[in-house]
Amino acid sequence: MSMPESLPTGSVIDRMNRLPSSRYFTSLIARVSAGGLFEFYELFMAGAIGAALVHEKVITIGGLAYFIGAGFLGMFFGTTFFGRLSDKMGRRSGYVYSLLIYSFFTVLLAFAPNALWIDLLRFAAGVGVGAQLVIIDTYITEMTPAKKRGYYIAFSQFITYWAVPVVALLAYLLVPTHFLMAGWRWVVLIGALGSVFVWWIRQGLPESPRWYENMGQQEKAEEALRQIEGKIEKEKGPLPPVLVHSEAHEGKGKFSEIWVPPYRSRTIMLMVFNLFQTIGFYGFAAWVPTLLVSEGVTLLHSLLYTFVIALANPLGPIIGMWTSDRMQRKWLIVGVSLAIALSGTVFSLMRLPSLIITIGILITLLNNWFSTLFHSYQAELYPTRIRATGVGFTYSWSRLSSAFIGFIIVALLKSFGVVGVFVFIAFAMLMVALVIGVYGPNTKQKSLEEISSR
Repeated sequence: MSMPESLPTGSVIDRMNRLPSSRYFTSLIARVSAGGLFEFYELFMAGAIGAALVHEKVITIGGLAYFIGAGFLGMFFGTTFFGRLSDKMGRRSGYVYSLLIYSFFTVLLAFAPNALWIDLLRFAAGVGVGAQLVIIDTYITEMTPAKKRGYYIAFSQFITYWAVPVVALLAYLLVPTHFLMAGWRWVVLIGALGSVFVWWIRQGLPESPRWYENMGQQEKAEEALRQIEGKIEKEKGPLPPVLVHSEAHEGKGKFSEIWVPPYRSRTIMLMVFNLFQTIGFYGFAAWVPTLLVSEGVTLLHSLLYTFVIALANPLGPIIGMWTSDRMQRKWLIVGVSLAIALSGTVFSLMRLPSLIITIGILITLLNNWFSTLFHSYQAELYPTRIRATGVGFTYSWSRLSSAFIGFIIVALLKSFGVVGVFVFIAFAMLMVALVIGVYGPNTKQKSLEEISSR
């Protein structure tokens, strides 16, 4: 194992802040992001198989709101619980336990006998999978250089978004079939089995040295950081000197800290933000197949259109990789939110397949660009000791919103049609732009400690 030639002075924070971007970080982010594939698989699976469940009369269109809502309600509890667990027990522990819970209950979901059991098991699986992105965002934010933090979060999302075309393709190929059991059950089962492999990969990832130091485990922090420094030094040559200006560690955090200045205003801002952003993001992605069917498109063509649109998913994070660290993230979030509001309204008026696919691809690109921006942004606003707690709690409000949004969409669809649904989505994205534009702090290329001290 390669080690730095000399032991640098300064805290773990100072030593990590001076690390350059490298292939080591790219490889690390690729590995840890594998778990995010299964959260996205679970999220977008609901839309892909939901239309099939309605078509096969397993559930009604009103029951689809319960099916989608059950998963998000489980994610609400899982995000809050495992976010806090990650601050107490470490990023890896929270990650692994949540993956195992997701895998176990999703296998059971594949064999659920009726709508009630489908909803109950999807709730339980949601408890496990809901924390994946929170812990991934926290881990990447703490492990990567400040100047490239947005790039690495976007790269992580580039990997996780490949789950979307995969689940769309599987739904298109498998839902119409019936080999031993209904095709939608195979789509569910495939997502569950893959997480076991990710759990094995996860064992070789280092714990966050920042977390070790905050927990007072200085020897473990030193060991983990030396390994990181050694690998980067072997790749890049001598490391830059350490600039000592940070506290050695912050100590253990408490949930109550997210409610005291300066974090209280950020907590309230992110709660409101997450209540509305999920309407725009999942309101489109989770309901597109059903909305198309309601407009007279056949189920098979609906799944085909959804798959073609889904192919654009990994491209949105590529835009994020290029832009996240070049401009203030808060203003990018504002601009992209407004673009989503406008594009969604236009989509609701489209009837020709070519236009449905074209505008659908545009919305997908904007949604996923938006996702890379806000996942970077919200993880920057809390200090290490309460980062996963703060992000987990505020992000959980997006899951709570998503649990009930299906009922609103069903009501709007019945009363006002697809246009009414997308006007509602546009309003939500206008609220997102307003709350971030007015109350969001600037974070561009600042150290985590500088952001959290304000």
